[in-house]
Amino acid sequence: METLIIRTGNHQSQVLLGESYKQVGKYLPEARVIAITDKNVHRYYKDFISQWPVIVIKPGEQNKTFETLGYIIDRLIRLNADRSTFILGIGGGIVCDITGFAASIYMRGLRFGFISTSLLSQVDASVGGKNGINFRGYKNMVGVFRQPDFVLCDHTLLKTLANHEFITGFAEVIKAAAIRDESFFSWMEANFKAALDQNSDVLQEMIYRSVKIKAEVVEQDEKERNLRRILNFGHTFGHALEKVTGISHGEAISVGMVMAAKLSEKTGTAPAGTALRLQQLLSGVGLPLLSPVPPDELAEAMARDKKKEKEQLFLVLLRRIGEAITMPMPYTELKQHLHDLR
Repeated sequence: METLIIRTGNHQSQVLLGESYKQVGKYLPEARVIAITDKNVHRYYKDFISQWPVIVIKPGEQNKTFETLGYIIDRLIRLNADRSTFILGIGGGIVCDITGFAASIYMRGLRFGFISTSLLSQVDASVGGKNGINFRGYKNMVGVFRQPDFVLCDHTLLKTLANHEFITGFAEVIKAAAIRDESFFSWMEANFKAALDQNSDVLQEMIYRSVKIKAEVVEQDEKERNLRRILNFGHTFGHALEKVTGISHGEAISVGMVMAAKLSEKTGTAPAGTALRLQQLLSGVGLPLLSPVPPDELAEAMARDKKKEKEQLFLVLLRRIGEAITMPMPYTELKQHLHDLR
């Protein structure tokens, strides 16, 4: 087992990599625990989860809403949760996002932690302290920065994932390597087939290296004022694709990264061949590369991105595989580029 510590301000968050989910009791405080999960996870792990009072929500991005948040708050009140109660989110990125948000605002803030059950969540969504919900189709428009006490990542939990959901988690792995660590990107090129076959040692190494990159960035810039923006590589395009098409987060980020890499080459920021190398790895793991959305429709969705400031967007581009930069670009200029990035 590996433990990564994320230190932000006066808070310290543990990421427990390779620990068995059955050992979570070692990390829980001596307090009353209430679990939050979704129907899919509850179906597989009901016997384990039943040791605590549990709030079960509907799965799916479409349920990451104020309505679901209100249901959780109502259930917490009915379960007599008080300021000493600890909230344990058990699930993928959606469960972790909404659990962290509910815990952060209920009675002005309860302690919380996660057992992360999806690849996307283990390598990205549950780590870093972003908690929130969507609003009218706009991704994570309402939320807070607040760190969990711990995130437990047991890769054996990934065996119950649908194959499509498992594959889409690779988008955030490849993103981490592309923005920060060329040697990890090369390692992924050599090992992605073993990871897809769920080779235990390869999965453990892949998750560890992904989380380590995110932990290093978050420690330096918890609230995304500067460096942390690089973690949004592919997300400005990707979130717009999610809103317009309803495709999964991983699929949208895959297409978004390709568009961002092509724009990096088009603007002279990255050398020729950068986008092709990225495309080859994404395609190898089974992720899509092309946007199905007309450029003008995509531009309209991007206009409401929460990262837009005045009339410009902060885009994350590549200098090369393993190094990213943020670049402000006027919205009107970006609209013109979109026609060339499909």
